Amino acid sequence: MNLDTYLPVLLFILVGLAVGVVPQVLGYLLGPQRPDAAKNSPYECGFDAFEDARMKFDVRYYLVAILFILFDLEIAFLFPWAVSLKQIGPTGFWAMMIFLAILVVGFAYEWKKGALDWE
Repeated sequence: MNLDTYLPVLLFILVGLAVGVVPQVLGYLLGPQRPDAAKNSPYECGFDAFEDARMKFDVRYYLVAILFILFDLEIAFLFPWAVSLKQIGPTGFWAMMIFLAILVVGFAYEWKKGALDWE
């Protein structure tokens, strides 16, 4: 085995580790070390950190997140379709048009129902 064949892989790993570790070490060494009670308290995204952990919250927070994931994943299906469009031909094109039509109908329905409105 020749070490020259593994040199690019070793360099890739070393550069990746340096990019990931060096900024964290520099931030820890050069950053201010003045923690207070607010900085050390646990928190959750979208909620006030100083209330009861069993508080009631609006379900629209999760509805918007689920809708984003749903439409984001459906749009992700467009990339492999676009790459293989020449191979799948007109049948694949019209199948995707039907898929997109269903997606647009669902989006319009959610928009009309007010699921995307944040008060």
